[in-house]
Amino acid sequence: MKESYAVIVEDVWFKYIAGKDYALKGINFKVRPGEFVVIMGPSGCGKSTLAYTLNGMIPHMFKGDFKGKVIVDGLDTLEHSIAELSTRVGIVFQNPEAQLVTMTVLEELAFGPENLGLPKEEIIRRIREVAKVARLENKLHRSTLHLSGGEKQALAIASVLALRPKILVLDEVTSMLDPIGTELVSEMVVRLNREHGLTIIAIDHRVEWAAEYANRIVIMDNGQIIGEGSPEEVFASPDLVRKIGFRAPQVSELAYELMDQGVKLDKIPISLNEAVEFYSRLLDEILSSRGDSPWREKL
Repeated sequence: MKESYAVIVEDVWFKYIAGKDYALKGINFKVRPGEFVVIMGPSGCGKSTLAYTLNGMIPHMFKGDFKGKVIVDGLDTLEHSIAELSTRVGIVFQNPEAQLVTMTVLEELAFGPENLGLPKEEIIRRIREVAKVARLENKLHRSTLHLSGGEKQALAIASVLALRPKILVLDEVTSMLDPIGTELVSEMVVRLNREHGLTIIAIDHRVEWAAEYANRIVIMDNGQIIGEGSPEEVFASPDLVRKIGFRAPQVSELAYELMDQGVKLDKIPISLNEAVEFYSRLLDEILSSRGDSPWREKL
């Protein structure tokens, strides 16, 4: 049986009109339905440009030299408008205020469905659904100006969800938020993926978050994909991580340092819970090999 994909990117090249070099160079990229993919890499490596190809902003809005093919939920982005694609793939940017266009939460959630010409009953149904997901059901009549940063970003995501896309693309959506706002939005994104089965493609620099929740991490550099795999596979390669100055989770970086000192490790932990168990066992083994009692017995 042929495997289906939510996103297919085939040999995509793109150079902005004012660009001296291609921002994307032969990108090949596939995402399965319901997958949670995090794209990482240094600033300027082409991550956002790749995101713009997924909803048709490239080539319909941002003009330049575009080559290759992008298919989202079965639609070729070259053959369909941004408006058509918006019901299949939604994109949310760094600054929520640049994406909010109305004065109240209710108006913002209704904006997209109204522009689709949906019946009033359907619009109300969608508003209630996405407001609950964003935990804004008690703030429908509040001014968007009076929301916290995290609430504004949650509203921006919810307004996209009101169009019922199957794919959600997030471009550094927590980079302008404080820790409370970051937690609010991050929890919402994970819930959308795990409880609602939404396909998530997130451009994000938070390696600990990616290591814990992503199914797959894609690493970009200089307009190309230079590595991808599960978090365990990606962070098991210190050479790849260090090649582009890419920070691994702190618990993984400790493992890299131990390996540099000649310590042989059977795995590299990527999460805090995993690291506690792993390094406790490692310390026990080291103390036992020296004839000492395991450290737990000395406490």
